[in-house]
Amino acid sequence: MNLNQLLKPNKICIVGASERTGFGGDTCRNILTYMDPSRVFFVNPKRDTVFGIKAYPDMASIPGSFDLVVICTPAHTVEGLLREAAAKGAHGAVVYASGYKEIGTPEGLAAQQSLVRLCNELDIALMGPNCAGFVNYIDRVYPFAFLSEERDRRGSIGFVSQSGQLCLSLMDSPDIRFSYSISSGNCAVTEMEDYISFLVDDEDTKVVAVYLEGVRNPTKLADALRRAALKRKPIVILKAGRSEKGGRLAASHTGSLAGADRIFDALFAKFGVIRVNDLEELRYTAQLFSVLPKLPACPTFASMNLSGGETGICADVGELCGIVYPDFAPETLQKLRDLLPGYASPANPLDMTATLSYDTEGYAAALRAVMGDPNVGMVVAGYTLLQKIADPAIEYMAAAMEIVSRDPDCKPMAMLPFVGNTRNAEYSAKLEACGVAMLPPPCYGLRILRYLADFVAYDPSQYDLSLAIPDRPHTGKRYALNEHAGKQFVATFGIPVPQEDIACSSEQAVDIAERVGYPVVMKIDSPDILHKSDCGCVQLDLKHPEAVAKAYDRILQNAQTHHPDAQIGGVLVQHMVPWGTEMILGVSSDPSFGPAVLVGLGGVFVEIFKDTALALAPLSREEARQMIDRLKGSVLLKGYRGNAPLDTEALIDALLSVSQLATEHKDALLELDLNPLFVYEKGVCSADAVVVTDAPLS
Repeated sequence: MNLNQLLKPNKICIVGASERTGFGGDTCRNILTYMDPSRVFFVNPKRDTVFGIKAYPDMASIPGSFDLVVICTPAHTVEGLLREAAAKGAHGAVVYASGYKEIGTPEGLAAQQSLVRLCNELDIALMGPNCAGFVNYIDRVYPFAFLSEERDRRGSIGFVSQSGQLCLSLMDSPDIRFSYSISSGNCAVTEMEDYISFLVDDEDTKVVAVYLEGVRNPTKLADALRRAALKRKPIVILKAGRSEKGGRLAASHTGSLAGADRIFDALFAKFGVIRVNDLEELRYTAQLFSVLPKLPACPTFASMNLSGGETGICADVGELCGIVYPDFAPETLQKLRDLLPGYASPANPLDMTATLSYDTEGYAAALRAVMGDPNVGMVVAGYTLLQKIADPAIEYMAAAMEIVSRDPDCKPMAMLPFVGNTRNAEYSAKLEACGVAMLPPPCYGLRILRYLADFVAYDPSQYDLSLAIPDRPHTGKRYALNEHAGKQFVATFGIPVPQEDIACSSEQAVDIAERVGYPVVMKIDSPDILHKSDCGCVQLDLKHPEAVAKAYDRILQNAQTHHPDAQIGGVLVQHMVPWGTEMILGVSSDPSFGPAVLVGLGGVFVEIFKDTALALAPLSREEARQMIDRLKGSVLLKGYRGNAPLDTEALIDALLSVSQLATEHKDALLELDLNPLFVYEKGVCSADAVVVTDAPLS
């Protein structure tokens, strides 16, 4: 389907046009306020005119053709009207009506399925149903059902939302400017992924902002995110569902730690998507990217303030938000000493004192001095801009910023207030016109700058921008390999495992122990007993034949006591590898986005500290390295308190092997745990393996 006829129509038809309050009337009010009436046809069989514009009794009476039909009438009329619109050449439709899938009844679901079939038959790209329409600010197309303050909102933010009210909330926010604002509704025909893809490719859209509740087409979404990453076009997403209640039963630690929301975090991290926490962050983050003429060359900031109190706030909140304030270079410090009063102490964050704020040339010189520092990527001017100007400092500061903004080597600038006073519209407009972004107060503003820093630091060439999305849905069945089979399986992908074998008698256990070498570990071999130590089915550090024989009998007895119905294959006898630093490597398969690979502190620590990192397969080597570096426990790998550094490269190799395994078995693998995986000064070894699939492995 061609979204241009939906989102960039030449002529549109409003069915149900009215002068009454409501979707039909308010859509007409919006259209007559913002659009050329010659591009619009009104249809109302009970009226000759609507707001003085000719109204046609039906679509067949309209002369010529149109591209888009906007249906403001109830659900039972929609399908017949779509057929009429198609006969007039329309291939785009907006349907406001509710009563479809969103009501949760069989009738509503059937109505939506019928609507989808019809649109596919007629080749109509339909927005909705149960939506509020959209605005194309670039081409002045306004089929939107909610009224808002009349003003020019034309800009470069493309916003798409599964909530019409959130569209209105952003439209009502002062100063924000859009290329498109799209209320997608049920996404029955044209999906969220289609709108995101459209905005990624749209040359008038500088930044894509999204309120997302769910994903229907993961392949299409991943493709759009990949293209945005390669274009370096920022996508800012407010994803609902962080507080997902409940959990799912999982046989592995990885399965219980890789919740659905963490999968979205992993998805967004792979493609450099900025995830925000609420609508305020969405608004200001998108606005920041739309206003800045260019991105910082490096993800560092200089904070320039007029008082010590403001400087202290920037330092403290900046550290909480992960902002990097580099030390000024010696030459920068000298320039600032020459410019500032003798009682000022140059540093970053900088307390300039208020002196230069009343001196346009002096403030411009200070800006240039800081911008000239090679360690600084962006300058943040601290100042609370009030609605009513009492102190004239802003006049001099704004003039200085405008002068400096014309310098060819000018670095990005933003203004940070310290309380949430209403901004002065005149100066906000002046500053944004010269590329100075207006931020909210520090707890919001500095977190938004951290999002900017993360985007600047993101390098798509360091990531594998593909996903191992399954080719078929999971069967719902679960098959667990026994530990020995699981180890043999992972060993085929190059992951080191101990020497071991299965014993079916105490005598055989002793023979195996002699062959693999003492000391040995013995465990029950059963696909039904995955957490063996909990029921006494693991015996450690066995050093002679008598201990091995007794352990064999004890393990079988404990297994029969605690799991009388379990399938028993024997007792696993393995060489007890030297103790090392315990890590966990794992996989949990998401039905939409495929296998997610996990790394973290292993053994019992995975349950206690939950210090893990998650990424979607397949991984690049740099992704694997970043995952390990994100762990708080990564310090243990680097030689903590005089200990020798451990073999991080071997751990990365093992992580990449797990990624390859997960990718090749994306359709069958449900969960995988290698816990503990011992990391040594040289090499790694997996002492255990849990493998769960939805079909027997071939």
